[in-house]
Amino acid sequence: MELLILAGVFATATIAVTTAFGPRWGVAAPLLLVLIGIVVSTIPGVPPIEVDPELVLAGVLPPLLYSSAVSMPAMNFRREFNAIGGLAVLLVVVSSLLLGAVFDWIFPDLGFAWGVALGAILSPTDAVAITIARRVGVSHRITTILEGESLLNDATALVVLRTAVAAAALTFSFWEAVGQFLWSVLVAVVVGGLVGALVVRLRAGFPDVTASTLISFTVPFLAAVPATLLHGSGLVAAVMAGIVTGRSGPHHLPADQRLSDYNNWRTVTVFLEGAIFLLMGLEMSALVADASVGTTGLPLVALLAILAVVVLLAVRSAYVFPLIGVLRWDAHRARKSQSHLRDTVQAIAARNAEAVLRSLRRARGAGPSVARRAAPRFSEGRWHRLGQRARLMLNDIDYVLRQPLSWRDGVVMVVAGMRGAVTVAAAQTLPEETPHRAELILLAFTVALLSLLVQGGSLVPVVRWVRPSTPDVADQRRQQVALEAALAEVTTPPEQESGGELRHRLALIQLRRERLLDLQDEGVYDATVLEKTLTSLDTAEVGLRLKLRNQPDW
Repeated sequence: MELLILAGVFATATIAVTTAFGPRWGVAAPLLLVLIGIVVSTIPGVPPIEVDPELVLAGVLPPLLYSSAVSMPAMNFRREFNAIGGLAVLLVVVSSLLLGAVFDWIFPDLGFAWGVALGAILSPTDAVAITIARRVGVSHRITTILEGESLLNDATALVVLRTAVAAAALTFSFWEAVGQFLWSVLVAVVVGGLVGALVVRLRAGFPDVTASTLISFTVPFLAAVPATLLHGSGLVAAVMAGIVTGRSGPHHLPADQRLSDYNNWRTVTVFLEGAIFLLMGLEMSALVADASVGTTGLPLVALLAILAVVVLLAVRSAYVFPLIGVLRWDAHRARKSQSHLRDTVQAIAARNAEAVLRSLRRARGAGPSVARRAAPRFSEGRWHRLGQRARLMLNDIDYVLRQPLSWRDGVVMVVAGMRGAVTVAAAQTLPEETPHRAELILLAFTVALLSLLVQGGSLVPVVRWVRPSTPDVADQRRQQVALEAALAEVTTPPEQESGGELRHRLALIQLRRERLLDLQDEGVYDATVLEKTLTSLDTAEVGLRLKLRNQPDW
């Protein structure tokens, strides 16, 4: 027991040190942790370590994905959903099939189905690239797309893996596989959305911040476990619960709860991410020992891993660069309709139904259903909703025009598609009857290791070389000033001006937060600017509430 405790202390301290000093040394913490784990695993006397893959897939990934989804701006996720969905679904499927064909050609006795299973294991990307990309300052569109891809592609890969294993057992049906995938996603979205919404409302009534944060730790499992029991994707359910929580939390949860959530979940995320990569390295000796008795041989495993990484990079390049072209074409089309949408917004503000219909017909992509609903008989509420929709569409156009993507961004997106812990964990779920099972698991680990070290280690130099899009600091400052000016226009009504200075300031902060959330729903400002201002308001509110609690009449 004492040795186990010391091992836990060593692991925690190692994670803390690499997280704190890794960026200063110019190396991402996950890469350092993998290397440290490998070194420790080769020390004589250190016992082989084998981690139950279900512990990673069902116990570690749901909270990690949930935490990332909570912090992801829902507006940006919606705006980039087409690109994210293509990378997370179509690219994973295509990569799995092509890798399956390659492995089937190299190993005829393996079979195409088992080759596709291995391809599915190697296809999902890891979110470790997001940390590196943010540190070097690439544009928010790139980080949003990469993060959204890493949130959803794990579920696609696991579904393809299950389908390929079933095909190897001669129980495969194409339409059944498609139906299972759609059912898996549908169940996950419904269950995750319901759990996220219900728990946010439940926590809103909690008087104790610590207890509320403790409840938040159960949310990813409350979403993932029922979804899995209903044959849905537990990982997508955890992501959906996180998106709903991040979207509705500022509307319902008090400021002190949200600040507590951020700090505590930050600690949990750093520990779990670090533990996964440290365990990846520690498993090295056990994987090599298992594979060394096989017939394939370690040198061939290494060559196959290099080949797999090359194929994955080639397939990703063949998908990403046309995707960049499509996104640029969409931005070009949006630019043409921008002036007409501005006319639409002005016509709606003037309640001129005829002008609305005329401008919407000219605005390509504005939506005929919106135009048909524009009529003089509209109530004031319906005019208001129509105006919100038109402003949102106009702000969506401003978003893509402010952050155009180029081939340079495509290079970063290709290099950032590295593999990680999900690949290793999924490989260990292969059935015992899988041909060359030990070698395939070692191959998956080697691919993940090469991807992390080569792509992760080269991402910073690549960014410096190609010079992709970066956040426009001057534009963010202008937005910050404009947002502060918009919030400064919010004043408290006369009936709320009594009760003392502190209560008046508290009411003013709450009104300004409501205004900020309205602007967020319309997509007016950059998500980073909104988050910074919202945190500032939350911090000010917590400080005022602490002062109020010290007053005798509290």
